[in-house]
Amino acid sequence: MALLPRRLGHAEEATLGEHLEELRARLFVMLGAIALGTVVAFVFHERVLDWLNRPLPPGHRRLLAIGIAEPFTVTLTVCVYAGFVLALPVVLWQLWLYFAPAFDPAAERKVLALAACAVALGAAGVAFGYWVLLPRAVHFLTNYDNRHFLHLPQARAYYNFVATVLVGIVLVFQTPLVVLGLVSLGVLGSRTLRRQRRFGYLVTAAVALALPGPDPVTTFLELLPMWVLFEGSIWLAVLVERRQARAAPASATLGG
Repeated sequence: MALLPRRLGHAEEATLGEHLEELRARLFVMLGAIALGTVVAFVFHERVLDWLNRPLPPGHRRLLAIGIAEPFTVTLTVCVYAGFVLALPVVLWQLWLYFAPAFDPAAERKVLALAACAVALGAAGVAFGYWVLLPRAVHFLTNYDNRHFLHLPQARAYYNFVATVLVGIVLVFQTPLVVLGLVSLGVLGSRTLRRQRRFGYLVTAAVALALPGPDPVTTFLELLPMWVLFEGSIWLAVLVERRQARAAPASATLGG
């Protein structure tokens, strides 16, 4: 019995039962990877918590826990999230292996290239969120109106804030892929994007206001990369359209 499910070939026929059996096997692999990642994160949970607490000012890095079980339950929750992040390459790879037979080899290469770009943009988003956005937002929030408030950050609330901010900024950094996808589908064009540039900036500002971040510092720091990425997406759209225009005559020649 194979330890890992076999990948079906391109356009290989399989019964519904075989598809369900493959899906079940791949789900077991993904859950096993998440469980293993959670165990690894729990073994090193002190380093994980220290890393998450580092954006806090030195006087606030020992977080408040309300209730007897909260230190353990919060630590376990953080480790589950960290385990999922560690297992994410395995999860995405198993999902891809399940759906890959539906794509021809040319489309498969494009999907893998887009996935690699998404991972790179996501990593850049995490780096920007952790080293640029979080320290400034946390500094502003923990020092706001010290004369009237005693700041005692609660562990659960703080880690939820960190998670939502990092997830939000990762989604922000996927803006070029969304724009390029719409351009490839013909929904948008580079000419339209350039003509409606001001409207695009307004839309990105509205999206930044809707993203997690209860203070103006976080919102502004989320808005800056959105504007930069949107502007870069316009010029990427120009390059994509030029490449499609060059490829069209070649395809027509081969078809003839």
